[in-house]
Amino acid sequence: MRRAVRPPRKLKITREGKFFILLTLSVGLAAVNTGNNLLYLLLGMLLALIVVSSIMSELSLRNLSVVRRLPARAQVGRPHLVEIEVHNHKKRIPSYAIEIEDLRAGQPADKRCFFLKISPDSAQVAAYRRTPAKRGRDRHVGFRVATRFPFGLFEKSRELRSDGELIIYPAIDPVKLPQEQAGRRAGTHGATGRGIGDEIVGVRPMRDGDDPRDVYWRKSTLEGQLVLRERAQETKRQVTLVVESTYMEAAPDEAWLSRFERRVRDAASRAVAHLRRGDTVTLLTTAGDRVRADRSVGADPILRLLALLQATAAPPRADTRPITRASATTSSVPVRVAASGEVL
Repeated sequence: MRRAVRPPRKLKITREGKFFILLTLSVGLAAVNTGNNLLYLLLGMLLALIVVSSIMSELSLRNLSVVRRLPARAQVGRPHLVEIEVHNHKKRIPSYAIEIEDLRAGQPADKRCFFLKISPDSAQVAAYRRTPAKRGRDRHVGFRVATRFPFGLFEKSRELRSDGELIIYPAIDPVKLPQEQAGRRAGTHGATGRGIGDEIVGVRPMRDGDDPRDVYWRKSTLEGQLVLRERAQETKRQVTLVVESTYMEAAPDEAWLSRFERRVRDAASRAVAHLRRGDTVTLLTTAGDRVRADRSVGADPILRLLALLQATAAPPRADTRPITRASATTSSVPVRVAASGEVL
């Protein structure tokens, strides 16, 4: 199959350019009808302006390279900056009035950066602000480099290939978690056994190598010897979140998809709240995905899974008996998890 041949440049006539061309045609028609040499001279000047505009705009577009710098992470509803750097590789000729459009797959090119002048063998950096409206994979495919230099009569442009990808995390809402029981530090439990937790499980005589900061001075003064407080072992709270990502029907309707997006957002909000408290969070989906995170690794693994999570059809049941309407309705209820988990 023959590949489509794309022109190296695209030319667009501006509103001013249309008036200029109409004026040029009018002068040419008058010169031909009257034979006036002054009109021929004026016609030649107008045509020369068109030629000069084409040459100068071509020089501005040549030998330009564009680099995109994406942020490490982005989130729905929160603005982020994308840097655009343009380098002029020409040794002696500057580039003027350069406009860069960042092209994204399946989305309109609504973000532009304008560079008034790029000196020879130098670079200019600009940035645009964008607020994502939906989660998922945001693919950048290239740039459209355009200029209206020098007279603004024509807009000449070219496209440059430059792939980039940004994962848009789901939005995070503030979540108020239930308070810990008195005597326990947020995010931990005191387990049976000796350790370095905050709970006190008993006292014993002090031995060599013990930490003097655990000396129980009130008992030490009464018994005439140093008494040490024994602390409970400290273990992290384990939290499990389950997200229903499978549907039973042939295709999900708009209401189901809206509830699915809400479940994803709630799961992200609860996961971030638990991680801030110091809990270890495990995220499960009914499609079989699983990811685990704690305070040391942060929320990125969970948020990335939720950002890329898509609704999938539930696998067929092993039982081939016909399913009644009532049983199909019951099967759409999320699965039940352990007491420490939460179902979304």
